[in-house]
Amino acid sequence: MVLRALAQMFSEDLAVDLGTANTLVYVRGEGIVLNEPSVVAVSHKDLSLLAVGEEAKAMLGRAPGSVGVFRPLRHGVIADFDITEKMLNYFIRKVHRRQSLVHPRVVLSVPSEITQVEKRAVRTSAREAGAREVYLIEEPMAAALGAGLPIEAPGAHMIVDIGGGTTEVAVMSLAGIVYGKSLRVAGDEMNEAVIQYMRRTYNLLIGERQAEAVKITLGSAASSGTESEKMEVKGRDLIEGFPNRIVVTSDEIREAIREPVAAIVAAVHACLEQAPPELAADMVDTGITLTGGGALLRGLDQLLHEETALPITISEDPLTCVVRGAGKLLDTLDLLRRVAIPT
Repeated sequence: MVLRALAQMFSEDLAVDLGTANTLVYVRGEGIVLNEPSVVAVSHKDLSLLAVGEEAKAMLGRAPGSVGVFRPLRHGVIADFDITEKMLNYFIRKVHRRQSLVHPRVVLSVPSEITQVEKRAVRTSAREAGAREVYLIEEPMAAALGAGLPIEAPGAHMIVDIGGGTTEVAVMSLAGIVYGKSLRVAGDEMNEAVIQYMRRTYNLLIGERQAEAVKITLGSAASSGTESEKMEVKGRDLIEGFPNRIVVTSDEIREAIREPVAAIVAAVHACLEQAPPELAADMVDTGITLTGGGALLRGLDQLLHEETALPITISEDPLTCVVRGAGKLLDTLDLLRRVAIPT
């Protein structure tokens, strides 16, 4: 009992949003201390770690044959166990300065429909990285806490968390998810839609980083009614084989990402249709809260309001909602044990 109390006193407990696009780490008592891309560069010769995060992302599409640059998470779950373990170990050691004294308690957010195999992979990665205890929290639950929603109250609250690999749609009440849907369509699929549009329309091949920049700059879910914006895009001409540049408009990019946006709207419709009548009545007042990087897509709140007739709220700092919500649980262990996914 004394040892446990000492461990809690000296341990820098962590909350980790292990995202497809970015990994964020929250330290108890300090807040968010790390926000880096979930990208790893490894030497093909001896599998040694060369770079992690921003430095590794800068190598995407530019590394020589002796270097492999990987995004070890796909659709919110581990696609490459060994590289994820290396990445998580690097991030935890980077922020956990007292690693020689006490191992940290770690809260990890995961998609709501994660499989048992995927759960074991995430837990094992965290333990191998030095965690003393590992708690898994469903992303919509963490996002709701981070957005400041009163999840323990009996009224209904609906969250739509749009990340890089997954979109989580959930209706919650009394600290539980009444109905939820995890859709493996999110920011990455929008990037891919932009890549395919450029290839199909202009015979121009562009990379992931360029596609993401186009989506952020010009992407929208609904027409703003203002004059279309423009952006220069550079890539390789698939016919001539030479570098080329073209100019695209926001109207074109809205059309390019129409299908993934429609899939997200359809998931929201499905969730609303499955909600019990009493909770559906609550949502007329509480509406829908948007979190995650996808919440910043221009016009998405307008489109969802037109489709559902419900009030739509974009959370404050939507990119960090999940990790802030998971971090809050480090101070309320009783609630953490209630909402954690059973082992």
